[in-house]
Amino acid sequence: MVSLKKYYVLAFLLISAFTKAQTFGVDDPIAAMLDSLASQKMFETAFSKPVFPKNNKYKFGVDSVPKYDDYTYQARLAKLDANSPFDLVYNEHVKGFINMYAFRKRESVSRMMGVAQLYYPMFEEVFDRYNIPLELKHLAVIESALIPYAKSRAGATGLWQFMYPTGKMYGLNVTSYIDQRCDPYKATVAAAEYLKSLYGMFGDWQMVLAAYNAGPGTISKAIRRSGGKKTYWEIRPYLPTETQGYVPAFIAANYVMSYGPEHNIYPAVPRKTYFEVDTVVVKEQMNFEQLSQALDITTEEILYFNPQYRKNIIPAGGNAMCLPKNKIGIFLNNEQDIYAAIHAQQKEGLIVESLVEVKKVHTVRSGEKLSTIARKYGVTVSDLRSWNYVGKKGVKPGKKIIVYVREQPKSKELEIKVDGKNDQNLAANKDKDGKLVAENASSKSEFIWHKVKKGESLFSIAQKHGVEVADIKSMNNLKSNSLTFGQLLKVKSK
Repeated sequence: MVSLKKYYVLAFLLISAFTKAQTFGVDDPIAAMLDSLASQKMFETAFSKPVFPKNNKYKFGVDSVPKYDDYTYQARLAKLDANSPFDLVYNEHVKGFINMYAFRKRESVSRMMGVAQLYYPMFEEVFDRYNIPLELKHLAVIESALIPYAKSRAGATGLWQFMYPTGKMYGLNVTSYIDQRCDPYKATVAAAEYLKSLYGMFGDWQMVLAAYNAGPGTISKAIRRSGGKKTYWEIRPYLPTETQGYVPAFIAANYVMSYGPEHNIYPAVPRKTYFEVDTVVVKEQMNFEQLSQALDITTEEILYFNPQYRKNIIPAGGNAMCLPKNKIGIFLNNEQDIYAAIHAQQKEGLIVESLVEVKKVHTVRSGEKLSTIARKYGVTVSDLRSWNYVGKKGVKPGKKIIVYVREQPKSKELEIKVDGKNDQNLAANKDKDGKLVAENASSKSEFIWHKVKKGESLFSIAQKHGVEVADIKSMNNLKSNSLTFGQLLKVKSK
């Protein structure tokens, strides 16, 4: 009898250990992404200090962590399910992920709720246009933890975690300067198109979620192995381990993002919400440092709102820039002056960095590896992987690799224009890194640029530079004495 009891105890422990191992295996990729959110320094610029609401909905204490029974979870999910096409069921698998979000990852959930105020309205706008369920906005929670530049170990990138080939299929281009998989708006449009395509294949939204994670081919194989079953829960035993946890994680994300206050979880306060930002088209090339100086905004904030730009540079050619509305206003009011200031910096001998990209195709030779190809073209292995689909086995001889090489346009190497006039005294050459450097830095322009600071007036600026107010007004075509914070003014050089 004793030995039999030991047998049952041993069996129970083994089953428990196996269950925990399975849970950890399912939980691990999603939990890792949440941990990544908490460790991102850039997100420190996204939030004000967390503020616990004084009049919180349920009068919980600051450190209170409410717990509920299964019936309560089931009832709340049933309420959500009544208005959803997703069959938001409650079971042990879903419960495990609710516990992860509501107990173990509370701070990360609070941050995601804050970031959601920037992204969710845009997600809903796009999904409504494509006539797909708005609940799919929560898919980005489990895909990327709402980190716009998130990158998985397999190379999936952005809010919606597109692999290079799939992104390319849906119009998301990747160059040495721009990765459109990280463009919040363009990637969301691509995700909507892909999700709608998957629904056309399977006709069931839970199957669509599984296919988004594992690929439609894997789902089709699982259907065959299950004997032709057509629902997620029926084919679940035949799916990869990660995909077995994917739909339960999605249901749990729906729950926690809807019932945060019931768990004493409130959004971290974002510095800007969707309705406080806007976009503008940038006509000429500029880097984040130049924008920072012109608009009095940190480069970290510019990157936060524009994660698609890989080298802190907005290339020429009509690319969009997203910023807080007040900064957009300053940019539009001073756009031509900002471009002129950049030209003036070039004339004064500052380094001019070319943004011309030349697309080349390299045919892999015998013995070549990604590292040797990268060195040959002066790029990184990461760049090559982002521009091309590279499997675990690397590249084989004969494979064609796309490489974007930065080159200085020959026609512009020996002249820099400011206000349409050529400065014949300003010769230029390239340094060892291929950047254009002015040789005669002593050449002076007829004016300098002054950025208006808080509290400055035309009179104080004129005194500072030893000129007359009338001269400043004349050079800048000003009809009044009013100035805008951040405005760029031409001032006669001494």
